[in-house]
Amino acid sequence: MTLWRIVLLLVISFATTELAWAEEPVTPPVRSPAPTIDIRQMFIDGGAIGYIIVVLSLVMLALIFEHLMTIRRQTLMPPGLQEDIQKLIGQGQTKLAEERCVASHSFLGYLLAAGLREIELGYSAVEKAMEDAAAQQAARLMRKIEYLSMISTVAPMLGLMGTVWGMILAFMEFERKANPQVSELAPGIYKALVTTLFGLIVAIPAIAAFGFFRNRIDELVAQTALTAEQVFADFKRALAIHRRDERRQAHASETSHLPVAPVVRRETRG
Repeated sequence: MTLWRIVLLLVISFATTELAWAEEPVTPPVRSPAPTIDIRQMFIDGGAIGYIIVVLSLVMLALIFEHLMTIRRQTLMPPGLQEDIQKLIGQGQTKLAEERCVASHSFLGYLLAAGLREIELGYSAVEKAMEDAAAQQAARLMRKIEYLSMISTVAPMLGLMGTVWGMILAFMEFERKANPQVSELAPGIYKALVTTLFGLIVAIPAIAAFGFFRNRIDELVAQTALTAEQVFADFKRALAIHRRDERRQAHASETSHLPVAPVVRRETRG
């Protein structure tokens, strides 16, 4: 009986211990807080190259704002200019029309002024002058937005240069220490990648803005050239009618001066 009592006591004590362990709360593992990004510290970590990229971003924003104000329909084709010049051409006041075009300081005014200077030579000369003026002004507008394309190329290259320099400084720890820890290399690598991030942040909107303004320029140049041709449509029609009348008069005068063959009458015999 003593042995059974001992076994029973052991079983009871073991069961009691298991229950105590089961009731003990399990503490979750302690997790380190998620890293937070300090924007101000990132600007400091970017160094001199980071500040250069920031300056490029400000230039990019200024260019985008300026292009939005200047590369638009109201600026390139002022309202009412087409009707005024068309009316002056119909009245024969070409000099006044040319002065009005120059005073507008617009894309359409430049095209019309170029055509009005050659109006005495006929519509072919007017059309050729406007085509040359349109090509020149379109090239000027494209050169104007090329700065955005340049920024979109230079900014990521500067960021890459800053990253490479930061990586060089980070891996110089291997020279100073035989076996540096990863935690010792991480801060240097993190600081090196900041400039690449800055460069991409500037390059992406810059290349997007360049594509947007390039498409807008192509569209507005085509519309302006078509509008300029419509201004001279009445002049072209009047010139064609005048030439047709001249050809008719020349043909009529040639016909009236042709020799008339004598008419020979035949005598009738009885």
